[in-house]
Parts: sequence; C-alpha cells; structure tokens
Amino acid sequence: MTDFELAVSSEMVFAELPIIDRVHRIHDMGFAVEIWSWHDKDLAALAATGARFTSMTGYLHGDLIDPLTCDEVVRTAELSIKAAETLGVSRLNLHTAELVDGHAARPRQRATGEMWLTALRTLERIGDLGAKAGVQFCVENLNTIVDHPGVPLARAKDTLALIEGVAHPNVRMMLDLYHAQIGEGNLIELIRRCGDAIGEIQVADVPGRCEPGTGEINYPAIAKALRGIGYTGTVGLESWASGESEAALEAFRAAFS
Repeated sequence: MTDFELAVSSEMVFAELPIIDRVHRIHDMGFAVEIWSWHDKDLAALAATGARFTSMTGYLHGDLIDPLTCDEVVRTAELSIKAAETLGVSRLNLHTAELVDGHAARPRQRATGEMWLTALRTLERIGDLGAKAGVQFCVENLNTIVDHPGVPLARAKDTLALIEGVAHPNVRMMLDLYHAQIGEGNLIELIRRCGDAIGEIQVADVPGRCEPGTGEINYPAIAKALRGIGYTGTVGLESWASGESEAALEAFRAAFS
C-alpha cells in the first residue's frame, strides 16, 4: 500500500512499444499515466485505454519570462486545457522557458527583474484560465547543468518564489527531485520548504535519471519526508528504466510503499 497516487511517464519506459501500448502496460500494472506533448498524439485513442491520466504539458510555445512571447504561452495554455478535457487531465505542466530537444529555445545566461515580473504576470493570467476550467498549472523546476542549459529561473528555489509570488490557487509547483538534486541538493529540507506549494512530485535517481534505487537519492527517506508534511498527492516516475521496464516500475512502487 502507498499513501500517494503513483504515476509513470509513458514517454520514458517501455520505449520499444508504441505509445498506446505503453499506456496499457503502465495502466495494467496499477499506475496512473503521464504524457509530455499532446499535440502529436491521438488523444481519443489514449482516452479509450481506460487509463487515468494525471498530467501533461500545459503549453506549446513561448517563454513565461519574455514579454515578446509570453502571450503565446497563454494562447497555447488555452489549447492545452481543451486537449486535457479529452483525457480528464487536471494538472498541466509549465516551464519558465520553451524547450526544444531539452534545451532552451531562446537561451539566457542570467535572469533579470523584467523576467521575474513577466513570469509573475503571465502566471496570474494562466492561473485565471485554470480556475475557469477547473485545472491546475504546475511550474517545473529544471537543472541547467546536465539536461536543460539556458533556462532562466529554473532552480527549485526560483520556481518556488514564483509560485509564492503569484499566490494563485490554480498555480502550483511541479517539484522534480531529480533536477533539484543535480542543481541544489538538500532534498528533504526542500520538500519541507515547498510544502503546500507542491502540486506534484516527480522522481528519478541521480546520476543516470533511472528508477529509484539506481543512484544516490534515498527515496524511502523522501517518501517519509513527504508523509511528514502531509503530502498525499501524485508522485510521478519520470525516469528511464535501467533494465526491464517492469522491474523499474516495481522498484518505484517499493520506494513509495
């Protein structure tokens, strides 16, 4: 038994299978399902699998922090809300800057006051969209050392500051502990600090971005810390499988049970 809803990214496991078959396999093992992009998938076919979908990407283009492109984030967030209705997804993921193959589409090496203010104002607009539609938008922290160079305001402490600054009930934090371990560490104190700002927890081990138990993060201790703050929401496995995907999912389940 687990105190959390466990979900698995269908983008990263059972990689040898078509996406529909991946969803079936994840669902059959008793997990909820997460996807990244939605515009390139047959959403009706995904919905027909009977799986529960917990999150997906909440925008297509634009940067939260850029006055020239933030309107595009809002416009495509509206499209994402409509797409989410097909799958019953109530949690939509955002980044502070658009990613192309994992890298910032428009790289920046430093943050400015204008970026902070633009991100806050854009998140207010997106939060209002979420409130009307009954969905929650979550801003994900990223690491810029290994996976996502050139993304400003990407660290967990920055995304948390944005969430607390906008103070909107439909804007929360997608706290990715893999990214936080690479960029910041001190994960248990980070969890306690983020508290009610957390909309979802995402996990993978470091190094390698594989399932819990393959690296340096003590995920049973993380689970205990989450229980300690009263968190009972979704924990999403966003990792590669170090071997067989079935074994990776079972290791994930064991770490949070």
